[in-house]
This record gives sequence, structure tokens and C-alpha cells, in this order.
Amino acid sequence: MSMTPEQAAWFRDTFTRLIDNVDAALLGKREVVALVLSAMIAEGHVLLEDAPGTGKTSLAKAIAASVQGTSTRIQFTPDLLPSDVTGVTIYDQANKRFEFHRGPVFASIVLADEINRASPKTQSALLEVMEESRVTVDGVAHEVGRPFLVVATQNPIEQAGTYKLPEAQLDRFMIKTSIGYPTLAVSERILVGAVDRNPSASLKPVITTNAVGEMADLASTVHIDPVVARYAAQIVEATREASATRLGVSVRGAIAMIRIAKVYAAAQGRHYVVPDDIKLLAVPVWAHRLVLDPEAEFTGTTAETVMNNALADVEAPLARADA
Repeated sequence: MSMTPEQAAWFRDTFTRLIDNVDAALLGKREVVALVLSAMIAEGHVLLEDAPGTGKTSLAKAIAASVQGTSTRIQFTPDLLPSDVTGVTIYDQANKRFEFHRGPVFASIVLADEINRASPKTQSALLEVMEESRVTVDGVAHEVGRPFLVVATQNPIEQAGTYKLPEAQLDRFMIKTSIGYPTLAVSERILVGAVDRNPSASLKPVITTNAVGEMADLASTVHIDPVVARYAAQIVEATREASATRLGVSVRGAIAMIRIAKVYAAAQGRHYVVPDDIKLLAVPVWAHRLVLDPEAEFTGTTAETVMNNALADVEAPLARADA
């Protein structure tokens, strides 16, 4: 059953109210907020590559407050252990049994701060939970619930003492984006209200966590015409055939595009995906998944360049792709 126009209108209105609410804490970044909210409703995860102090923690807290969810912050360091993330099983002498003590990953919104400063072993603690929304400790699976969004950050400048994220983990992030510095006008507004160190605390929830799950289920019913799906597949194939890449977009990446494109379409009040949705989302959804040829990198080629070339080479369908 496909989404109806009436349901699409409700989705758009609810999505807009969520953006408005988060924007009250993270001023002037509506496009970034829309991307992150789209990833959350599409049940994906976000990688933010940004300088310190740009509002990453405020973003995570504001989203959690807007959906009546919980938020945790994990500071990734070289000595962080996997059990510090997922939790650990401890023997309770009083009850004479082992009990699982949940780690900080059990929250609606998890901020994994400077994720590339932890060892690959600790980074891998997130692989299962990001893919399957559960943690397995001592052979027992523990569900993290819905919604579940990992917002991981890394500093694009300071690389000393960091571990590059492996391709398998990068592929588990639905989008990669950045918040960036605010404009001059927004900076003035921030400084005027600088006394409030936790603006998210005053936010009132817009919807419940259960409603987020309902929005995710509703978004999955958005119609995507085979012509639009073929267009996305052709772009994926173009990244694989590009001379500048060693690895193009994966199958997981192609599926992630369809999932978030459906959410984005519904957020615009449409019950169908159009080619422009794919174009707009191509770089944040696909660029970070590309593995470039070293020679191409040496000559200055970037993943964004490869994506833009693929978009230019593949002709978008002209037909209106509604149900």
C-alpha cells in the first residue's frame, strides 16, 4: 500500500515542526537538520566531519528532546574499550547470577564524539548495533529500540593520534555531512543568547519516539517508480566504472539512497520520489563510500568530484514518477 497525498501532507507538516524545534537550539542550519532528521527516520546514521565547537552536541540533544528520546555522548579516546560502549555482563553476588549492565549506546540519539580517536577494535563495537539495532554480549542479543541514531564526529584537521575509519564502517553511515560555522547574522543571535549554555533543555517535544517509528514505517510506503530506481542504479554503476575509483557505491549504499529518498520526498509533501531527490542526496549519501585510486587522489580528485561527474554522465528521466 502506497502513501496517500493526505498522509504525505501530514508527514511534511510534522517534519517541518521537527526542523523548527531543532532550529531553535541550532540556529541557521535547517538544511543540515533536515538531512539528519531524514537519516533518523530512514533508520540510518550520520557522520559529521566538522571543526570543534560547531554545535554537534547541541544538534544531538535537540533532536532527542524533540522526539521525547534519550541522548548520550561517548568521548572516543585511544584507551576506550568496546565494553565502555556496548555494556558488560557482571556477576551479581546477591542474586547469584550474571546481569547485563547497558552501555551508553542504549539511547535514542548517541553522539560518538571524535570516533576516529578510538582504536579499530573499539570502533568495531558499533558495527553490529549500527546495522542491526542490537548489541550481542556473551551470546545474548539486546535490542536498542526505535528510534536509534548514531551521530559520529571526526575532526577534519587534527589527524595525529587518530585511526582512519575502515570502509566497512563508513558504509554503515547513511550520510556524511558537516554543520559548518554560522553566518554573521546567526553568530550575533547566538552571542546575544550566550548565557544559555544548554538551549536544548528548554525545548518541548514535538512527537514521541513511537511516532518516529510510525513515520519510518509510513515513509517506507512512498512510491518509487522503476524508472527512478533505474536512474539511481545507473549512477551507482557509473561510480564503480569511474577510472578514479577503486571501489564504487556498495549495494548497501544504493539501498540507503532509496530509504532516505523516500523520507525526503515525504518531507516535501510528496508520496513519490522524483529524480531530483536522488540528485540532491547523492553527495551526502554516496560520496563517503567511494574508495579513490591513489593516483587520482594525488592529482586532486575528490569523492565529490567523482559523484558530480557521475551525475553529469547519467541522464535523468524526464517523466513524472508518481504513483
